[in-house]
Amino acid sequence: MTRTSLQATTAFYNASPLTRIFRWGLGASQQLWPALAVRAAYRLFGTPLPPKWISRRRGWSPDWHIEQWPFEDASLTLYSRPVAPHGPVVLLVHGWGGHAGQMLALADKLSAQGLRPVIVEMPAHGRSGGSVSNLPQFARVLEYVTARLLQQGHTLRAVVAHSLSANAGAYAASRGLAAGRLVLLAPPASPLEYTRLFAHVFGLREATRAAMQRRIEAREGILMPQFEPAAVGPRISLPTLVVHDRHDSINRFADGVAYSEAIAGARLIATEGLGHRKILKDEQVLREVAAFLA
Repeated sequence: MTRTSLQATTAFYNASPLTRIFRWGLGASQQLWPALAVRAAYRLFGTPLPPKWISRRRGWSPDWHIEQWPFEDASLTLYSRPVAPHGPVVLLVHGWGGHAGQMLALADKLSAQGLRPVIVEMPAHGRSGGSVSNLPQFARVLEYVTARLLQQGHTLRAVVAHSLSANAGAYAASRGLAAGRLVLLAPPASPLEYTRLFAHVFGLREATRAAMQRRIEAREGILMPQFEPAAVGPRISLPTLVVHDRHDSINRFADGVAYSEAIAGARLIATEGLGHRKILKDEQVLREVAAFLA
């Protein structure tokens, strides 16, 4: 039986006893101190889960070069393999709550065909600094890393991004991201809808959710609907590949379809039975992405 995004997210958060504490605390503060509830919801919404220290323990083989770049009030971690130091760069980016290791299978496939994979670990994820992040920051990271690599003399073949980073990648591409191609893996279509899902999971009133949304938009200087396929798609001129599983329980298959329809000439690959994360390791998906980037 395929779960909905609401069921999957609710099950994920309810697996932790902290969820009940957060729900109770937010519920009480909505009653007694609504402004505090908004600030607390804003903080919780921007905190990646599972915690980043879990993925920090992952070991990396010595043929990977790991470096940190300062970024805003946090840092980024970049993982690169010098086996093709002069090959065109492909940026690989994990999703919300993810980590660099999730992109290793694709990195290996691209290295084998002479490309240079560079995996970016977002602020507040993995080894990177910071405790909170958000979608607009993800987009700024992609623009910054791309510009810095170009300044260093690299050629950027493509950006391959999973989940929330795919949303960020589409937005950055709509603003003229200097890449040759774009691959969106299981992209979400609407950050606004995710705030509603988040509100349901943590028992937020609509007034609290709406105030949290306004706080995010005011601090980041951008409105959430500006990230949706209808807003970004018509401005994307890069050759684009969208890969989405029909039974993805985190981001709906319809979200991937929305991007493929909004971006002129985009190609959609619909998979079966891989869900949200197995597409990052499936051999057929890896071959399709590698062929698209060849």
